[in-house]
Amino acid sequence: MGEALVSGLIRSGGRTADEIMVTARREERVRELTERYGVASTLSNPEAVAWAETLVLMVKPQDMEVLLQQIAGEVHSGQTVISFAAGIRTSFVEKHLPEDVPVVRVMSNVAVLVDEAMSVVSPGSHASDEHLEAAEELLGSVGRVIRLKESHQDAITATSGSGPAYFFLLAEAMIEAYILLGLARDVATELIIQTMLGSAKMLRDTGKHPVELREMVTSPGGTTIAAIRHLEEAGVRAAFLNAIDAARNRSAELAQGGDEDDG
Repeated sequence: MGEALVSGLIRSGGRTADEIMVTARREERVRELTERYGVASTLSNPEAVAWAETLVLMVKPQDMEVLLQQIAGEVHSGQTVISFAAGIRTSFVEKHLPEDVPVVRVMSNVAVLVDEAMSVVSPGSHASDEHLEAAEELLGSVGRVIRLKESHQDAITATSGSGPAYFFLLAEAMIEAYILLGLARDVATELIIQTMLGSAKMLRDTGKHPVELREMVTSPGGTTIAAIRHLEEAGVRAAFLNAIDAARNRSAELAQGGDEDDG
């Protein structure tokens, strides 16, 4: 995710390579990122923090505390800290940093790779509109951004954060169905990708409710309603609701610090 953001920022012109410094744990990874993107790189997290005005923290939730302990001595209130770690609340980050450091929590998704990410930003207790705007400007280079209270972030993680995986699973199933019906895999893949892309653009550009658009395709006694009946009988709608609820619960389990009614 970190590399995807760096790539997207440079590709879109949101940042130039000399405005970015990245860190990594391994020397070969640092060298690879520098050669690929022309950015500065280091094995030292404190060195990067001392250099930067905006800190983007992208680590696994279980690694966040160690990272914060490494950088706490270099962070100051004139910097903006943007945390991408799933489930980690701003209060947890703030607790490990000096007083008054502005923290913004972000949930984005893998579509940063194609500059179509959906990102949600939430302020910590010391983050102002200015800090939120800085995060929005950064993330706006690789997709769309909205603001929500932090209390919604577990739900965002389960929906737009994990959402691409749900669509990829659906695409995989539909491609397999095409193959079952006798089409070649490459043809099936092209058909499904364009169908999903067109459907997404209709949802975005028409402003119509999904039910309205579905009814446009669903003729009485036709093929589509026959298929939808089978999906409903199989409990697909309920399965999605339960799956997203499970993802939300897992995000809450990963959370550290702060009260349940954050935001």
